[in-house]
Amino acid sequence: MTGIKDVLGIGNAMVDVVSDVNDKFLEKHGLTKGAMTLIDAERAESLYSAVETCVEVSGGSVANTMAALAAAGAKSDYIGKVKADQLGRVFQKEMERAGVGFDVPAAISGPATGRCLVFVTKDGQRTMQTFLGAAATLAPRDVDEEAVRGARFVYLEGYLFDPPPAKAAFYKAAEIAHAAGRKVAMSLSDSFCVDRHRADFCDFVEKHVDVLFANEDEVLALAEAREFEEAVDRLRGQCEICAVTLGAKGSLILAGDRRVEILARPVERVVDTTGAGDLYASGFLYGLARGKEPATCGEMGSRLAAEVIGQFGARLPFMPELD
Repeated sequence: MTGIKDVLGIGNAMVDVVSDVNDKFLEKHGLTKGAMTLIDAERAESLYSAVETCVEVSGGSVANTMAALAAAGAKSDYIGKVKADQLGRVFQKEMERAGVGFDVPAAISGPATGRCLVFVTKDGQRTMQTFLGAAATLAPRDVDEEAVRGARFVYLEGYLFDPPPAKAAFYKAAEIAHAAGRKVAMSLSDSFCVDRHRADFCDFVEKHVDVLFANEDEVLALAEAREFEEAVDRLRGQCEICAVTLGAKGSLILAGDRRVEILARPVERVVDTTGAGDLYASGFLYGLARGKEPATCGEMGSRLAAEVIGQFGARLPFMPELD
């Protein structure tokens, strides 16, 4: 990881196992539709054996964002933890193929490479059951200080607030980035994750985050608000830029005193919402790294989000022109 990069991502290095299911499948297995739930290795094996067909691809929220950034022409690096096993090698090769720098040594002991079981229903909603595995072992020692200082933006994945060592790695990375005059961006990732760690999230956002990405449910959870506008009022001024995705309603950007509403791009058919937020962040960060105004960044994010929900999976086979 050498030279000045546009974005350094730090997140859960996962392999996504994506399956088409119906609502009865979710009910049968006690799954909360639309949520991300952490599970153990035994539960992961049980659910994996219950699906008839699946597609296995390198994934993880921030990893998806970094791959799209690289495809768009941005210089991106990634920090995440895998084990030196078959899935770990798959993850590393796919990141290299995507053009993303990934130099973190694989663990030779401990839990297996993490995987996220993604169950997609006909309405495009995805329900995720996540076995963090090796991803949860990310610790401050894995943070490459040179890489942090050499990235215009450091982008952090909120899912990693669950394991304490990874949370400590976030604080280390944010402190190094700001000491070097860099910016810190973060995705809240999941409203249930915010509920579990609300106090820590609020502290981190207020003190360490310059650019915040979230969806409507996540900002409601962070602000402990019932109404969206109440949550927006509480969020205003917490960081330089806050980009809130609103599904079919588009997105809302708060930047200082400015409030910008971005319309969602028309989509012929929603196939799979997996990766919509990840790709929105890709477009937005791509624009920020090139000095674009927040409104333009939001348009870029909206374009990539519209592209990815019209297909199966979170990685685009081609990258539309953004500039």
